[in-house]
Amino acid sequence: MEGNPHPVPRTVEEVFSDFRGRRAGLIKALTSDVQKFYQECDPEKENLCLYGLPNEAWEVNLPVEEVPPELPEPALGINFARDGMQEKDWLSLVAVHSDSWLLAVAFYFGARFGFGKNERKRLFQMINDLPTIFEVVTGNAKQPKDQSAPHNNSSKNKSSGKVLILALAYFGAALKQSRQSELPQSKGVKMSPLPKEEEESGEEEEEDDEQGATCGACGDNYGADEFWICCDVCERWFHGKCVKITPAKAEHIKQYKCPGCSSKRARV
Repeated sequence: MEGNPHPVPRTVEEVFSDFRGRRAGLIKALTSDVQKFYQECDPEKENLCLYGLPNEAWEVNLPVEEVPPELPEPALGINFARDGMQEKDWLSLVAVHSDSWLLAVAFYFGARFGFGKNERKRLFQMINDLPTIFEVVTGNAKQPKDQSAPHNNSSKNKSSGKVLILALAYFGAALKQSRQSELPQSKGVKMSPLPKEEEESGEEEEEDDEQGATCGACGDNYGADEFWICCDVCERWFHGKCVKITPAKAEHIKQYKCPGCSSKRARV
C-alpha cells in the first residue's frame, strides 16, 4: 500500500530503478530502522504487511482491499510471528519474503508492459547483480564487482549460482522447519483433533471433536491430511492455511489468537 502515487515504470531501466528504490526502503526497515519496524509490527493488530516504496521509504500497513490488487501484495500477517520467534530469525523470514515480493513486482511490470525475452533477461541480470535483502540482513552479502564490465558467460554462471544458492538456503530452512514440525507440539498450541480410534473414549471427547470438525474461517469439514490449529480465546478450530499458520510457526506460538479475536482486542 503506497501513501503517494508514483510514476508507473514502463522500461527495463525504469522497472530496475523502481526495484532499487523499494529494495532500499526494505533494507532500511530491517537494518537501520529495525527498532521502529519492530514496534510497528504489533501482534495485537490485524494482518500487517511490509511495503517498500520507490522513493526508498517503507511502511507497515494493512493490505489493499481491492481484489485482485493493482500490484502483488507482500507477505500477510508478519506481525503475528514477531513474538513467537527470535528477532534475528523473524527478520530473516521477513527478508526472504521481501525478496520474493520485489521480484514479483518487477516481473509484474515486465508482463504488464510486454517485455520480451531479452528485456526480461536483462532486467533479471540487473536485479541479480545486487545482493538479496536476505543476504544483507543476515550479513552474508558479498561486495559487488565492477558492473561496468560486459556480461560474459562467466558472469551469467555466477548470477545463476547466486539464485541457486538463495533457493537452496530457502528450501533448506523450509525442510528444517518441516522436520521440526514432526516433533511433539508445545502446550500452548493445539493441533488437529484426536484420531478416530481415540474418539470412542467418551461423549465429552466426541463433543470437543464436533466443535473442531469445521473450520472457523472457511466452514469446510476436518480432513485428516490437513494441519489444524485451535484459537486459545474463542476455542474455534481453523485450517492452518486459512489463517496462514504452518506447523513450524505453530511451534513458536505460546498462545494462538485467531484473526477475529486479534482484531477484537485491537479495537478495545
